[in-house]
Amino acid sequence: RPRPPRRSCRCCGCAAACSSTRGAGAAPPPSSRASPEPPTRTRLARRPAALGPAVAARWAGDLPFLFKLTCDFSARVQVLSVAKPLSIQAHPDKGLAELLHAMRPATYRDANHKPEMAIAVTEFRALFGFAGIEELKDVIRTVPEVGGLIGHEDADKLMTVKEYHGGNDVKSSLQSAFAKLMTASKEAVSEAVNKLKGRLNDESKIRTLTEKEELVLSLERQYPEDVGVLAALLFNYVKLSPGEAIYIGANEPHAYLSGECIECMATSDNVVRAGLTPKYRDVQTLCSMLTYKQIFPEILRGVPVQPYVRRYTPPTDEFEVDCCLLPPGEVVVMPPVPGPS
Repeated sequence: RPRPPRRSCRCCGCAAACSSTRGAGAAPPPSSRASPEPPTRTRLARRPAALGPAVAARWAGDLPFLFKLTCDFSARVQVLSVAKPLSIQAHPDKGLAELLHAMRPATYRDANHKPEMAIAVTEFRALFGFAGIEELKDVIRTVPEVGGLIGHEDADKLMTVKEYHGGNDVKSSLQSAFAKLMTASKEAVSEAVNKLKGRLNDESKIRTLTEKEELVLSLERQYPEDVGVLAALLFNYVKLSPGEAIYIGANEPHAYLSGECIECMATSDNVVRAGLTPKYRDVQTLCSMLTYKQIFPEILRGVPVQPYVRRYTPPTDEFEVDCCLLPPGEVVVMPPVPGPS
């Protein structure tokens, strides 16, 4: 389909800059901290031409993307660094975002959706989407701590589902089982997590644990007695090498586990969390909003557009990312973009 004028986030081995509607962008140097830059929306209101006419018209004068970086006071740009697993979460689609914002504006502070893309800078680990039905059946068979919280009825339904069954049958069974797990009492979750930890520690003495089992023990050390420790077994375990990326659409569960990435997203703060976090959890909303698709995410590697430059184009209108890795002594001329970049 025809795409609107290109909006571009650009990252380069020698320089990078970004600002967002959440604040002033890169932190100013120490000498200028007394006079901070105004928020981006204020600056765009003063200079609407900075967006370009097509982008300004398409997004009502707002910046359509955020480029998530952290910057120190010397303006050295760093990427998102995940030292501790981030929450099990999803971002609402536009319709749900509008509803949540109208109902609970203090929690859901805007009415926009938040599709995002994470590009690995180092080896990067994440949970994304639900595992395939055969892997889920294996969890129910071999992890009694999960099966016990799901309950016999929902566990039996999942065990009898075939991969060739209609999507609605699988979705209904998976949604019911996942909701039972996520809404189990704190006491039941605590008991199940501790039993699982003890069992895996004992079994590790006589066999090699799987990667998912090792992940469970790692998560438990950081989030003891958290239902997210158990829920992690139901998701795809994704590993990205530097330069690889994943796109996360609306209503898809995910959690960043470790590594460093560059993240670009639509302009929104809307996050619905349900595990591996001390922050507010909206379990009912998360369980009801998910797509329950069982597809391993496509690994994006970018498309060469000129020497040393690869372009990552996700299936959303708000942004795409050009990544420039420039060897010493080489030169790349980046063409102008008819919009913010």
